[in-house]
Amino acid sequence: MAPRAGRFMRGCVRRSDAILAAAVLIAAALPAGAAPQRVVSMNLCSDQLAMMLAAPEQLVSVSSLAQDPRLSPMADQAAAYKANTGRAEEIYLMRPDLVIAGTYTPPATVAMLRRLGIRVETPPPAEDFDAIRADITRMGDWLGQPQAARDLLARFDADLAAARRPGGRGRAALYEANGFTSGPDTLAGSILEAAGYANIAADHGISATTTLPLELLVMSDPDRLITGAKWPGQSQGEAILDHPALAAFPGRAQVTDLNWTCGTPFVTRAIRSLE
Repeated sequence: MAPRAGRFMRGCVRRSDAILAAAVLIAAALPAGAAPQRVVSMNLCSDQLAMMLAAPEQLVSVSSLAQDPRLSPMADQAAAYKANTGRAEEIYLMRPDLVIAGTYTPPATVAMLRRLGIRVETPPPAEDFDAIRADITRMGDWLGQPQAARDLLARFDADLAAARRPGGRGRAALYEANGFTSGPDTLAGSILEAAGYANIAADHGISATTTLPLELLVMSDPDRLITGAKWPGQSQGEAILDHPALAAFPGRAQVTDLNWTCGTPFVTRAIRSLE
């Protein structure tokens, strides 16, 4: 190795060691059990729960997706926060003492932040209402806001009870881009059941999210067809939603995806969208 290259590599190592030491010192300065003071969320779903539960000035950044009104029911509130694009470097420079990522956050990003001594939590996506309740409680614990979590949980339970409809409203099908459907063991399936509909996916042995051939959908003859909102020009996979066979279904509804995407209290809006 040339002398100049060697000096450069030694300099990089020293800088890396200094960054790691600084991160460890910041973490050590916090009293054990203290509520985090600088929280960064980098996941659309955790963004929403964090905004609902964080104390003033506790949450310093949310993902850029949270500010997109096509995806986020809290886009207006999210505009008050610094947006991040989920890169470890930008998040580290915000000096967080807690980062809330997600199951699908790139593992390299999570690993890098943890190597820098930053606490990172990765909640799984909620696929039913009990999981939403657990997420609210867990987020409250992470933020050191258990009372706020209990209050939100009480409001959610009351709103969910008011939004539920008795069963027997008929058979319904969920159909998305690329011919995907969602079975009973999914958040969309839970929403459909709470709205009083039987899910035709179960008739075909589908419990999670997978493709449903258009022919099977047509032969199932559901009483109601529920499709996702389209983003024109974004994906050829959405072309199937324009198929003439789908246009012939009575009671077709185009749902607003932003209330269906995340396991948050906004799922009650999704239930009501099927009234």
